[in-house]
Amino acid sequence: MPLQTTLTQVEQALAPVRHVMKPILSNPTVMGVWAALVIASVGTLWWDIRERNQALPSLMKGVWALVVLYSGPFGLTVYWYAGRTQISTDSLWRRGFRSTAHCYSGCGAGEVLGFVLLAGLLAVQSSLVVTAGTFSLAYLFGYALTVGPLMQEGVGFGEAMLDALYSETPSITVMEITAIGTDLLIASQAHVSDLLFWGALVFSLSVGFVFAFPVNAALVHLGVKEGMANPAEMGQRTQAQAAD
Repeated sequence: MPLQTTLTQVEQALAPVRHVMKPILSNPTVMGVWAALVIASVGTLWWDIRERNQALPSLMKGVWALVVLYSGPFGLTVYWYAGRTQISTDSLWRRGFRSTAHCYSGCGAGEVLGFVLLAGLLAVQSSLVVTAGTFSLAYLFGYALTVGPLMQEGVGFGEAMLDALYSETPSITVMEITAIGTDLLIASQAHVSDLLFWGALVFSLSVGFVFAFPVNAALVHLGVKEGMANPAEMGQRTQAQAAD
């Protein structure tokens, strides 16, 4: 079956989703409330990190800031469950959430840049070009967030890149297929000046996170990914150093 035919069938099957979400994501009141919730969530995150979680590495502070900026209360809930030094015990689910958040922060930046630059500022009409460009930027940012820290630890570029390709490609692929597909389904004709453009972009990011989580949890379970360090152990080390 030709790819275009398959995509058309998928779009038709998901048409009810588009009809439901378009009026919601283009409603000024709804988006205004969402913006207020995001601001409150980011403020809560910054307060918690400054007052109670300074032990977190700078990288993860940045990761959580982007996650909450993208997904507001949902992102803050994920941080509270899996990212704080106050978690009682670590688990596969928490490691999966941290791994997904790490991937999400970089890929989300690539997706936002791709849609704003290509579909927004450059007004590219071809969905294929927008999709390919946004995918490329998402992979670039996602890999960079793995390669950069590894090279800072002394790992060579080739080895770091191989590690990123091996561990990050499955989750990035699933995340971006669902996120970019959602955005194009809902707002393929929207302009950067339209509220729907931004509403669909925000919604699609969180959809990508949800679909990528089971992939990351499976990769952590199989030992392909480590799932990021246990923040509770960082807190314990900080307390021990303060006691000394």
